[in-house]
Amino acid sequence: MPPRVAALYLYPVKGFTPEERNTLTVLDEGKVAGDRVLGIRFADTEAADDVWSNKTGMVALVNTPGLARLRVSFEEKAFRLHISLGNAVLVDEALNPEGRKRIAATVADYVLQLDDNPLSGHPERLPLRVIGDGLTPRYHDDQAGRVTLHGRGSLQALTAALGAEVSELRFRSNIAVDGLGAWEEQCWVGRKILIGDVEFDVVKPKTRCLATHANPQTGERDLPILTTLTQKIGQENPTFAVAMFPRSSGGQIHVGDQVTFLD
Repeated sequence: MPPRVAALYLYPVKGFTPEERNTLTVLDEGKVAGDRVLGIRFADTEAADDVWSNKTGMVALVNTPGLARLRVSFEEKAFRLHISLGNAVLVDEALNPEGRKRIAATVADYVLQLDDNPLSGHPERLPLRVIGDGLTPRYHDDQAGRVTLHGRGSLQALTAALGAEVSELRFRSNIAVDGLGAWEEQCWVGRKILIGDVEFDVVKPKTRCLATHANPQTGERDLPILTTLTQKIGQENPTFAVAMFPRSSGGQIHVGDQVTFLD
């Protein structure tokens, strides 16, 4: 069977949990509409609120694994952000100045209760501030952004190497694909593929960070993903998934779409 899209994910807030979608819209600029359109930044980060900056200047999974316990949804038309913990709603606010302050304060209160957090002992990082216009995807791991894809065959290989079940949510890809052998997508770098309406250049493998150690349900750093990729699987750098850029124009990708090679 040819490889097909098994799941699609959108990450409205940089470093927080995903929303699973049936369809994603890829923009001409090479990012997914609605993806990483918001972030929660430290007070001492000098970058302006409407420009890209490194994730180390924000509250994110890489420095706050406990964020994985929160569930986030963003109402794009209403410009409203909802954050819950279990059955409890922590905050549900519009993205106006007062709403942004309440969102930031709620997140700060939650983060300060965690044993592993970047705020304790760092008063210069407070108050947090909610950044982004809710429309423009700009807070990716690098300024270029790009669409990310992994094969579930690689996930199965990593699970076998660890001897424990690994959720694909640890890797924060936009696209998960069935029908690939382990690490097959890594061999696509430099090739051209078609998914749905969109032609992509596969640009590079994705090097991973400590965010992958966070369990997507418990928020605990419970699996040594990085060292398993390098020491057990034998990668020079810990990589999982690939980054892609649309060749000419964007379009839509749907769950079930076939992945086709153009070269």
